[in-house]
Amino acid sequence: MREIVLDTETTGLDPLRGDRLVEIGCVEIFNRMPTGQSFHCYINPERDMPAEAFAVHGLSAEFLATKPLFHEVVDEFLEFIGDAPLVIHNASFDISFINAELDRIKRAAVPRERLVDTLLLARRKHPGVSNRLDDLCSRYAIDNSHRTKHGALLDAELLAEVYVDLVGARQSQLLLASEAEEIRLNAAGEAPRRQRSVPLAPRISDAEREAHRAFIATLGDKAIWNEFLPVPAAANPAG
Repeated sequence: MREIVLDTETTGLDPLRGDRLVEIGCVEIFNRMPTGQSFHCYINPERDMPAEAFAVHGLSAEFLATKPLFHEVVDEFLEFIGDAPLVIHNASFDISFINAELDRIKRAAVPRERLVDTLLLARRKHPGVSNRLDDLCSRYAIDNSHRTKHGALLDAELLAEVYVDLVGARQSQLLLASEAEEIRLNAAGEAPRRQRSVPLAPRISDAEREAHRAFIATLGDKAIWNEFLPVPAAANPAG
């Protein structure tokens, strides 16, 4: 199943009060495994950057002024996400900004039925503790040392790793990888196959075995398998 892990950065906390989208980062996963495909863009919000927001992501109004407007990247963005489920940490926040931008240019909103909220998943799995992205990275031993500031694509990449652990997919992947490695090693002769401690009892009785020998004897020397039997030493001219 194809899913898109998504994150955004904004100028603030409320699109209804004029805050705007400034960055989108998406990572594609298929059957809970990253495919290496991603989408990333910065967006000109056509407004100033509050100091509080700049302290979070470090994106200045001067830097964003040269970036495309949302309507210039929306088609590429929508094509990338397609109709896949969207995996988002605190999904209501990000989707409210995306849908506000879509509404501004008279495009259809992304339905909330598509959302997989990893914050809600984390709260169910780890109740009573903080479940920020940094906390989850620490809990699942995911290296986020390069995350000095928020960044949409980096956070989406980290969230993709967290998501695999949240839904228990990593253990399944490790078990499958272990089984595949065992098969590969056995096929290459690098490791012995496991043997039964007690051999299975024969399923053919002595009477059935004798009956089979008697039947084979009635087929004579022209039976086809005789062509594949080794030639007796006495009959071999080269012997």
